[in-house]
Amino acid sequence: MKHGKYPLIVTFLVPPLLLYVVFVVSPYLQAFQISTTDWLGYSAEANPVGLANFRAMWHDEYVWNALKNNAILLVVLPVLTIVFGLFFATMLSMGGRRGRAGVTGVRGSAFYRTVYFFPQVLSVVIIAALWKEVYQPNAGLLNGIMRAVGLPAPPWLGDPRFAFWCVLAVMVWANVGFYVVLFGAAMSAIPREIYEAVLLDGASRWATLRRITIPLLWDTVQVAWIYLAIAALDGFILVQLMTNGGPNFSSDVIGVRLYDTAFGSETKFGYASAIGVVMFFLTLSVAVLALRVGRRERIELS
Repeated sequence: MKHGKYPLIVTFLVPPLLLYVVFVVSPYLQAFQISTTDWLGYSAEANPVGLANFRAMWHDEYVWNALKNNAILLVVLPVLTIVFGLFFATMLSMGGRRGRAGVTGVRGSAFYRTVYFFPQVLSVVIIAALWKEVYQPNAGLLNGIMRAVGLPAPPWLGDPRFAFWCVLAVMVWANVGFYVVLFGAAMSAIPREIYEAVLLDGASRWATLRRITIPLLWDTVQVAWIYLAIAALDGFILVQLMTNGGPNFSSDVIGVRLYDTAFGSETKFGYASAIGVVMFFLTLSVAVLALRVGRRERIELS
């Protein structure tokens, strides 16, 4: 520090900034450049084709099918995850008896938080393998229960009617525990006096959640929505490991389409990079739109 603060700043900030530029920014810029070529990934030649890859994508029914599934995920995944997260966090924080002790959570709330958060400590690969066994048509847990109660036991991941929704259910299950803990931590910062005043006014739990809790947690809900929207536009690992986009492309998503285009039999890296560029702008647009639409006056607690 005897030489001034600027040498210290340069010493600690420049190396990580260079690493970020080399390993993050540079691949993004290369993807933009590769998307305008016909590079096959393993050849030495990469002929410029302009916007031909993007024009081909416009007429690619498989890309549109994958985008349709991503659009469904974009709507359903954040809604279900946030609704379940808020519900369970509310029950754990103020779902107990209302009495002289004020508003309390259900008994054993710490244990329930640990159970809900458990999927977060598992690798996505383990989650995919676990649920593939649950959905297994012959000896899976789900079909075993279905047969036990006399219901038909379909091949869940092998049926185009169910495969996509089965993967979506796993995504919700894998994510909801994190947001239970996130919303619960945000609720703990709300003064108990507010809930006690609402209790004295005779408000129901639903009215308390809608008129008190959600407005005070709105910033947290907005951040959760953005994270879940980004996850919905990806969804690659679970889909690729559980169904690989099948059967008959019924569960295909844009990440799997990009991977198969780049590393499949045709190895069209140029076309795959064009898909990646579209994904980049879609993700950026969704994040900006979520921030704009969710903008509202902040409620300050004094």
